[in-house]
Amino acid sequence: MAVGGAVLAVAAMAWLACWLLLRLPLVTFAVAVAVLLTALMLPLSRALRRAGLPAAASALLAVLALAAVLLGIGFLVGFRAASAVQDLTRPLAAGIDRIRVWAIEGPLGLDPQQVADIRNEIVTWLYQASPTPTAGARMAVYVLGGLTLVAFLVFFLLKDGAAMWAWLLERVPDRRRDQVDGAGRSAWDTLASYVRGAVVVALIDAVGIGAGLLVLGVPLWLSLTLLTFVGAFIPLLGATVSGAVAVLVTLVTNGTTDAVIILVVVLVVQQVEGNLLQPLIMGRALHLHPAGILVAVTAGGLLLGVAGALLAVPLVAVTYRVLEYLRLHPVDPVRSAPLERTHLETPAVASARRERPAG
Repeated sequence: MAVGGAVLAVAAMAWLACWLLLRLPLVTFAVAVAVLLTALMLPLSRALRRAGLPAAASALLAVLALAAVLLGIGFLVGFRAASAVQDLTRPLAAGIDRIRVWAIEGPLGLDPQQVADIRNEIVTWLYQASPTPTAGARMAVYVLGGLTLVAFLVFFLLKDGAAMWAWLLERVPDRRRDQVDGAGRSAWDTLASYVRGAVVVALIDAVGIGAGLLVLGVPLWLSLTLLTFVGAFIPLLGATVSGAVAVLVTLVTNGTTDAVIILVVVLVVQQVEGNLLQPLIMGRALHLHPAGILVAVTAGGLLLGVAGALLAVPLVAVTYRVLEYLRLHPVDPVRSAPLERTHLETPAVASARRERPAG
């Protein structure tokens, strides 16, 4: 009965935690992104510490470096996209007309009225999707607040992450402390491997497809390259969507021949990613079947939209590694740990004590 009650209590706490996370999407997404960025920037922060900088200074410099890279890319892409769109008004209109003529006179053989109805539905959807000035201002404040929260969380996780983990471990029953510590470290190693591997794969995808767009002189090639880079973080679906957008923009602006060339480039890059890069770079971090990845991405997208699709795979990978570690490292039921472990430190406690800055 006691074991059953404990299981029910844990299940109830897990359900309550999930409910709160879904009710507070901004906080949930900010915390998740902060953890991912911390895993990405931790090597830089540790290198700065080894160079002699205090913990606060190394964490601050790592956050500033990350912010500089992201803001620089955003400004460059936004500036180029804004100037290019102004110059693309006539080519875009001509490209849309070519698509309309192809839909009517080509293999599809659509009725002109059907094409007009489809066009009107697309325009109506775009107008409805675009936010009003009030909603846009509210969204800007919402995003700015989320980014500020992410920046502060990354700073404190880089600065005090080991001490936070040690504080949590001190509240774990003594006989389970080593097990929880090992599971947490396994989860963190998995997350760090996933983030760094995902960045490498995304860079290779973006460089491959972006080079093809640049060689063919496709307008907005830089924005499309960035879209390819971001889309690569959503397994299976992200690369497909970003590749389709690149082909469609090329078709509208450059014509059918260049669009076919970009389609071939996208297919080649995705085959290299799926058959070589993913197993070689991401295999150690995930150990998940593609069907499981697809289900995770779909479920995450249905629950939290793009944010859920982005975070679903690392969450599933981390959960799997934690469960595997707990399965392979059970607690010895014969061992009476509270008296034996009173004066011992776990590796996390000792590490936090060594890294804790003086004063």
